[in-house]
Amino acid sequence: MNRRRFLCLAAAAATPVLAETGAPLTQVWQGTAMGSAARITLSGVEGPRAQRIFAQIARELDRIEAVFSLHRDSALTRLNRDGRLNWPGADMLAVFALSDRVHHATGGAFDPTIQPLWQALARGQDPQPARALLGWPDIRVAQDEIRLPRPGMALSFNGVAQGYAADRIAALMRGAGLRDVLIDTGEISALGTRPDGTPWRARIETPAGAALRDVALRDRALAVSAPSGTRIGPQGTQAHILDPLGRAPRWTLAAVAAPSAALADALSTGLCVMDRPAIATALAALPDAEILALI
Repeated sequence: MNRRRFLCLAAAAATPVLAETGAPLTQVWQGTAMGSAARITLSGVEGPRAQRIFAQIARELDRIEAVFSLHRDSALTRLNRDGRLNWPGADMLAVFALSDRVHHATGGAFDPTIQPLWQALARGQDPQPARALLGWPDIRVAQDEIRLPRPGMALSFNGVAQGYAADRIAALMRGAGLRDVLIDTGEISALGTRPDGTPWRARIETPAGAALRDVALRDRALAVSAPSGTRIGPQGTQAHILDPLGRAPRWTLAAVAAPSAALADALSTGLCVMDRPAIATALAALPDAEILALI
């Protein structure tokens, strides 16, 4: 099961409180995004137009899957298989640029080259050979090619791609002239307001399912990460969020708000293994982001 889907549906979820049933001109699309349940709510849009927009949403999410999915033939799986990717395209380059920014801000805690280590632990294998394959700064990135320098290196953008999907849908909605939209692709992006003019609302819950904090969102994104949201390994004892430096997770949950869902997603992932001084350094480097919960 996709690790972010389990987190969103079963623990530490940021669950939107939507407009009342039957509210005028409220249309809801439900589907999947990067393997997770997705729900997009449009306010102030009549049915025929909503159906056209829903078709655009489905096409856009499928396009993002074709770039970042680890579970189908995608640009990312081809990069991992071949060690190189020619003409990676705007989406891949944008996520590389954001990942690089967050990697440096977090002192390396956020590192998409974690995939070989994740696979080794999930399979119950010796993790030491996999550690030799980590190293985000070693990747060679150019407009015409991305190259992984060592055989066996592989990337996972599971800590940022769902947020990026939310950002792309937000951009699509703005381009269509829509101002009031709630996007939940596993991470949340809230545009404008609910039909009654009040902010969209989300509830952050603990991994045990207890309410932790209610959040009002307007033109803001929210992401939640929890290492115990999914356990991996033969005995299911290993937290799914890993530190490339080998440290155990320090926090059971990190919730971040930011202008970009991709930024909130990546930073919440990295925060789970960071101490307070490192977190302060990261927030200084990423001043538009804020921590809403850290337990």
